[in-house]
Amino acid sequence: MKQKILAGCLLVIASVAVTSAFAEQALVAVAANFIPPFREIAMEFEKSTGHQLQVAGGSSGNFYSQIKNGAPFDVFFSADNARPKKLEDEGLGVKDTRFTYAIGRLVLWSPNDVLVKGEETLRSKKFKRLTIANPKTAPYGVAAMQTLQTLELWESVQPQIVMGESIGQTMGFIESGNAQLGFVALSQVMDPKVKGKGSRWDVPTNLHEPIKQDVILLTKGKDNSAAKALLEFMSSLQARTIIERYGYELK
Repeated sequence: MKQKILAGCLLVIASVAVTSAFAEQALVAVAANFIPPFREIAMEFEKSTGHQLQVAGGSSGNFYSQIKNGAPFDVFFSADNARPKKLEDEGLGVKDTRFTYAIGRLVLWSPNDVLVKGEETLRSKKFKRLTIANPKTAPYGVAAMQTLQTLELWESVQPQIVMGESIGQTMGFIESGNAQLGFVALSQVMDPKVKGKGSRWDVPTNLHEPIKQDVILLTKGKDNSAAKALLEFMSSLQARTIIERYGYELK
């Protein structure tokens, strides 16, 4: 009996050793809007596979520039579909690995419970500062600019606009009080730390172009088993459930 128990223990130890031997680490660039759900996805992924992820958050435009200049990322989760396609065309992304992992939603949000009531809040201009992400580096900034242009408010609100380098910095401006309200990602206000606080307007999708967010395996990660496993994991029920819970649509 003791021999059987010992054999069973050795089998378990051997199994763990094999799993560890094949585990790898991947360096992942993640657009700032997707950081809240990606924290949860990364935890589930590491628990399920044994692989480890190092995650950097920032603006898609800055990540694109960094990757072009040799930054050692294995996977890139962009907030748009244009930059991953460019990287694929330029030979910096692995062909046929690019896909849309989420479709984002833009919201106008304020920590003030009564400030945001809809587009009339923007028209009233009863605020000192409105923050948006820089359209040159952040796709959510493009969507915010398009929304204001469609509402014919882009020119008139210019003196009140404060630009963040990324949607993460934009959220930071609102939370710190440097802006009373701003255009951010729905996923950011669905973060458990923020959810249920303040007031928001879910921007109608007909006011801006769709925010299709693509991921791509970068050439540095083409032989990295953790990077390839992560892309596969994004199609799992676990990952998709988390993505939807943060207010994204799935393709």
